[in-house]
Amino acid sequence: MASTKLLIDDVSMRFATPAGAFHALDHIDLAVPRASFVSLIGPSGCGKSTIFNIVAGLEEPSEGRVLIDGVDATGAIGRVGYMLQKDLLLPWRTLTDNIILGMEIKGVKLAEARARALPLLRRYGLAGFENAYPRALSGGMRQRAALLRTLLLDTDVILLDEPFGALDAQTRLRMQEWLLKLWEDFGKTVVFVTHDVEEAIFLSDEVHVMGTRPGRIIATIPVALPRPRLRACTATPDFMALKERCLGLLHIEAPADIEDAA
Repeated sequence: MASTKLLIDDVSMRFATPAGAFHALDHIDLAVPRASFVSLIGPSGCGKSTIFNIVAGLEEPSEGRVLIDGVDATGAIGRVGYMLQKDLLLPWRTLTDNIILGMEIKGVKLAEARARALPLLRRYGLAGFENAYPRALSGGMRQRAALLRTLLLDTDVILLDEPFGALDAQTRLRMQEWLLKLWEDFGKTVVFVTHDVEEAIFLSDEVHVMGTRPGRIIATIPVALPRPRLRACTATPDFMALKERCLGLLHIEAPADIEDAA
């Protein structure tokens, strides 16, 4: 069994509101193996993005901790790469200079950063657009650029928060296959948030299903489909059974004894 790269250890989160304390997360335990691809799915408001903010060090949990390689990283910024649904490319920078932005911030010299980025542009479908500005790029190309920028931060753990949510259906399917190639090449540990059950199953080694009121993990579903994963697997009985199980779990109501804290 692969060693644990990321451990979310008994994490709970409460926020103060005018109506009282809001219980956002309840005792989240999640062990993510090294170089694995796992997804979180669940209804809106179940705390998926809050988990990401805690892992990224942007928020500190009310209880529990985050460990990376066994070292406490709770509240530490810069230990993971974090990509949101919006690509957040800077309109005044070229594609290449957007991709190297994280390296620049880390102090890598401009010439070295560009030398590292250019082969990746050619390898991953962005050749010929090195000097293009974001306004000239399609949605899929912008997301490719944002993903490469995140990878070039050289962190072992990558958090992807619905990166394909704004894309049309055809582009989204192509981007899923592209992301799997990128993940296989780089060997990163990826945690992926999506509302799309098929997307989660197609990409992942494990799918973690979340419930709400408060947010918690109600099931962990291993995805034993062979890799490299081909699109044809989505029509197989095994895939359909996994999809049916996930959809069934998403309709489970929160137990009466787990209500928002007053």
